Amino acid sequence: MRKLLLALCTLLGACAGPNVQQYRQAEPKLDLLQFFEGTTDAWGMFQKRGGEVSKRFHVVITGTRKDNQLVLDERFSYDDGSKQQRVWTLTPAGDGKWRGTAADVLGEAVGEVAGNALNWRYTLLLPVDGKTYEVQFDDWMYLMDKDSMLNRASMRKFGIELGQVTLFFRKRGP
Repeated sequence: MRKLLLALCTLLGACAGPNVQQYRQAEPKLDLLQFFEGTTDAWGMFQKRGGEVSKRFHVVITGTRKDNQLVLDERFSYDDGSKQQRVWTLTPAGDGKWRGTAADVLGEAVGEVAGNALNWRYTLLLPVDGKTYEVQFDDWMYLMDKDSMLNRASMRKFGIELGQVTLFFRKRGP
């Protein structure tokens, strides 16, 4: 029984991830409105659980302020020639917290900014071979300098990691 309890505690501890607040002193400070207002390019890839890159893509993101919200119009171009659009509406919720909605996001995304980092969690409705799956994203973004950000997201279904998405964002000049 002791061994089972110890194994369960170890497993649960391994599931715990970092807390965004551990980055609260990290510089440069991330301001989502400032970073995403205007046009931003992103280049990314999806890696399967075993590490194989199965999809690469480029995204052009147009960010506009609408009252106190940030609207992000994302236009994806994939290496297989397919295209996709996602429009996020992000709303500040106080104390560095954010809420977000998009047509292919189930319910609301919740996020928190601290220092140079943003942790964003949501359930994406992912179309695959004519079916739609609900997959959970645990998204981490890190501002590197005023014009560059790195993003790494874990994609899970039933708690099992399906793969990871890695992106590099670069803000376009004026």
